[in-house]
Amino acid sequence: MMTQANLAVRQARFASEAGQRDANSPDWLLIGAVIALTVIGLVFVFSASVAVGQQLFGDPRYFAIRQLAGAVVGLLAFVALARLDYRRLRTWSPIILLIAIVGLVAVLMPGIGVEQNGARRWMQIGSLPPVQPSEFAKLAVAIYVAAWLASRGPAIRHVTLGVVPFAVMVGFFGFLIMAEPDLGTALVIVIIAGAMFFIAGAALRHILALTAVGGGVLFGIIAIAGYGLERFTSFVAAESDPQASGFQTLQLLIALGSGGPTGVGIGESRQKFLYVPSAHTDGVFAIIGEEAGFVGALLVIGLVGFLVYRGARIAARTSDPFGMLLATGIVAWIVVQAFFNIGGVTRTIPLTGIPLPFISFGSSALIATLAAAGVLVSISRFARQDEGPAWLQRRQANQKRTSLERSR
Repeated sequence: MMTQANLAVRQARFASEAGQRDANSPDWLLIGAVIALTVIGLVFVFSASVAVGQQLFGDPRYFAIRQLAGAVVGLLAFVALARLDYRRLRTWSPIILLIAIVGLVAVLMPGIGVEQNGARRWMQIGSLPPVQPSEFAKLAVAIYVAAWLASRGPAIRHVTLGVVPFAVMVGFFGFLIMAEPDLGTALVIVIIAGAMFFIAGAALRHILALTAVGGGVLFGIIAIAGYGLERFTSFVAAESDPQASGFQTLQLLIALGSGGPTGVGIGESRQKFLYVPSAHTDGVFAIIGEEAGFVGALLVIGLVGFLVYRGARIAARTSDPFGMLLATGIVAWIVVQAFFNIGGVTRTIPLTGIPLPFISFGSSALIATLAAAGVLVSISRFARQDEGPAWLQRRQANQKRTSLERSR
């Protein structure tokens, strides 16, 4: 017979378990896509970096070892965040944002920031590996903007309460990143925040106005400061200077086209032997096309597309505004980076220097992207999932509420 003490202990245990949010089954298909892309990235970073690792450091495995270390840390972050109830991030968002700001300022300080190729995008303390704070700032901005928009509700459709504070906030981050300078990352963060702003229910005219202003600032930077002008020139007229400004663009296309339908074989690339600049970072998709052919390139695009589909499905079905907006930001992040990287390699758009998510070399980028994927899994586990597009219902409700307020 159960004693009173045992009964009390069981009741307390039950109450403790009931107080925790019941978790759904994780999105195993999304997890599978993340792992597959990470493994593909490790394979091709090793292959693409053999020559440059030997040339610069006397070790053909130099970059592969660092990418593997980043993958281990990133997968630990992925698992930890997938198990964490994502709603805690809303409470921690101001602290997360503050840490991101400190990191972005630190890279500009002598003795901490590390300059490479005229840019100060990394910081290094002692003998620790260099860290790129702007990569982690993408996740920090997504978390904070999601929390801010969720707390504002319909007020984001007002100029003074929503549009102006949002523009100032995003513009501040853009300014810090452009000080490095890093136009590509600044553009990615602006697009991430803009996608979240639109899905949250912002007025279309405000979105168009902000886009016009942002586009003007972008072209002003390119025209006045000359930043990125060479990449645009190589995009439109690479053939006119094949040994200088157009060299990277043309060599990427040669590598991509050399693979044919099935490729020359994993590890058998010829273009990676210092023909393709940054073959293990910006140009890794071209090496995939050369070694694995059209089939391999299509597989990578398909895996990225499938991951985006699963993430968008999570966002569309999530009832919690914070979870829905955060999932939207992460999905936009992956879409934008994949589009810019693959578009640059295929000469669809100018080269931007933006890495291919989960695949390009860069420990900071890999860790940050895997952490973001872990947050997506957490949202799939802990958020209540509706059958219909919950984000569309909330957007329509916000628009109706605003119309009623104006009619009064």
